[in-house]
Amino acid sequence: MSAIFSGDNKIILADNMEFLTSVPDKSVTMIYVDPPFNTGRTQSRTQMKTVRVANGKGDRVGFGGHSYETLRGALASYDDAFTNYWDFLEPRLEQAWRILADDGTLYLHLDYREVHYAKVMLDMIFGRDHFLNEIIWAYDYGGKSRSRWPAKHDTILVYVKDPTKYWFDSEEVDREPYMAPGLVTPEKRERGKMPTDVWWHTIVSPTGKEKTGYPTQKPVGLVRRMVAASSRRGDWVLDFFAGSGTLGAAAQQLGRRYVLVDQNPQAIDVMTKRLPAAALVGV
Repeated sequence: MSAIFSGDNKIILADNMEFLTSVPDKSVTMIYVDPPFNTGRTQSRTQMKTVRVANGKGDRVGFGGHSYETLRGALASYDDAFTNYWDFLEPRLEQAWRILADDGTLYLHLDYREVHYAKVMLDMIFGRDHFLNEIIWAYDYGGKSRSRWPAKHDTILVYVKDPTKYWFDSEEVDREPYMAPGLVTPEKRERGKMPTDVWWHTIVSPTGKEKTGYPTQKPVGLVRRMVAASSRRGDWVLDFFAGSGTLGAAAQQLGRRYVLVDQNPQAIDVMTKRLPAAALVGV
């Protein structure tokens, strides 16, 4: 796998952990991952907290040389394909940190059920001062609860490998209309405004041309914004929970090179049809 980030764009059928451990350090500029949200019907919450302990006796040494101990309670069974979501996700995020280039950025896409645990985890892996943004993707589609405020957003955590070197180009990002256009000059109104950390963007239309049939497909416009800001033309971007291949579609539009990894044959089938020019590896 040492040459995986060279040559053609690639779609890889593989277990993502096996793939990640084979990738050399600092190989990729931008990683976007949209892992399973762990929304099985039978759920209970793990009790997790991180405390700094004296004399370097913790089970994790964090940034700045501080020693940490991670305390987890028992996590009961889930309906997902794994029994402990966090034991599943943490080593993959550690590998993501390792393979990011010094100017690289991670975008971790989760929903409200798990994002607070992931924030603690990423603070430990990357360091709290490597946290860049919490992006809220807000949409208005689907069922409406009458017993609580309807949940209509996902959260995307953004961490950088090196806070002094990461790449971010706001000029590359598609701009959006002002919410109060009468309060700005005609020139600003014509150009549009830089997006904030709250992104209003529709989901993939069930009847639209973008729809692939993959159940967790994310809209290209959403991921395109991340790729545009955090990579340059010709840079390598990676999604190791690739699903429908939206990162590849966004990267292709912007002239970035991509590697998409998934072990689900349905996902591989969707991606190869959606991105026919990419090389298929691992089958």
